[in-house]
Amino acid sequence: MAKKDRYLVGLDVGSTKTCALVCEPEEAAARFLALGVAESKGTRKGLIVNLEAIVSSIRRAVEAAENAAEVPIESAYVGVAGSHVRGVNSRAGVSLGQRPRDVQREDVGRAVEAARGIPLAEDREVLHVLPQEFFVDGQDNIRDPVGLTGQNLEANVHVVTASATATQNVITAVNRAGVIVADTVLESLASADACLTPDEKELGCCLLDIGGGTTDLAVYVGGVVRHTGAIPIGGDHFTNDLAVGLRTPIPEAERIKREHGCAWRPLVREDRAIEIASVGDRPARTIFTRALCEILEPRAQELLVLAAEELRRAGLDTLLPAGLVFTGGGARLAGLMELAEQMFHLPVRLAAPRGLEGMTEEVSQPEFATVVGLLLYGARTRQTAQRPAGLVAKLKAMFAG
Repeated sequence: MAKKDRYLVGLDVGSTKTCALVCEPEEAAARFLALGVAESKGTRKGLIVNLEAIVSSIRRAVEAAENAAEVPIESAYVGVAGSHVRGVNSRAGVSLGQRPRDVQREDVGRAVEAARGIPLAEDREVLHVLPQEFFVDGQDNIRDPVGLTGQNLEANVHVVTASATATQNVITAVNRAGVIVADTVLESLASADACLTPDEKELGCCLLDIGGGTTDLAVYVGGVVRHTGAIPIGGDHFTNDLAVGLRTPIPEAERIKREHGCAWRPLVREDRAIEIASVGDRPARTIFTRALCEILEPRAQELLVLAAEELRRAGLDTLLPAGLVFTGGGARLAGLMELAEQMFHLPVRLAAPRGLEGMTEEVSQPEFATVVGLLLYGARTRQTAQRPAGLVAKLKAMFAG
């Protein structure tokens, strides 16, 4: 294997930062090598609105990772997210013939292909097809039907679609930065791969990845993906609320949110005074921590209400005994976990990514969940490609818990 092919790269082009993570695949796992981070400007709600700004951000992150790893970056697994991403469950089947016979790998592939054949608008494309379960002559909840006997095989799959234009804009930006796109991956699935345990996926849980522009959502029940979606609220909205409400510059609002913000009033036991910068040449002012909470809590409630509505529409709100798992930089807001517990009456936890050998403390933080998950996806995809396997085996390997 050529030296450059020994390494895998994940690239997360976010609303507030771009991350490039480099790892070296090993037999049992993948080993962390380097992280490059650059400030990101040019996106809004997960969509690119300034191509050159994003290209510049990608270049800076890639160069930082290259310098730290001392290896050239030529290709990367790139995350896709935003309100344009939609998931739908589909079911279809194929005949095995006039007489019962054993199900073969090729039959499973044909059933999955049939189930992915949903009608799409011209500007939509399929990002992922994720098998859920199979049916052989009416027998349901079969994880792997190969070897069973029957005449008809059906497949339930979760089909993730995205705006072809939005996805192509991401690919174009990465290409212009001098990097080839090895594959595009839904960011919430990547984050889930890095944060959720097999037990949580099996019992039923919802992952909420709070980025800068949007909150991406992935629901697992019975060990498989049942729903994906996006909520048009992210960490930037909390920052903007503070900037407007306190009449302070955006950078100052971000600092105040990180250092003093809280989304649940019972946690604010002491109403401390905070000095904040004003807009323009006006003198600094003093505010109090309760005033911050009065601005942040309603926005947090709005985010959680939209998440609850999404789960209800999908019919999954009563199927989550393992509760909610939050990740992403926006999930670090103090009080958010406690507020979610009060509103959902379910277990709630803040998750950091895991799965890479030798991860530093810096990388083991919620804001890097997506980029770690992209590398786990890439490592598993490469392992699968190196051994003979049918279509469904490859699909299953993508997000095996």
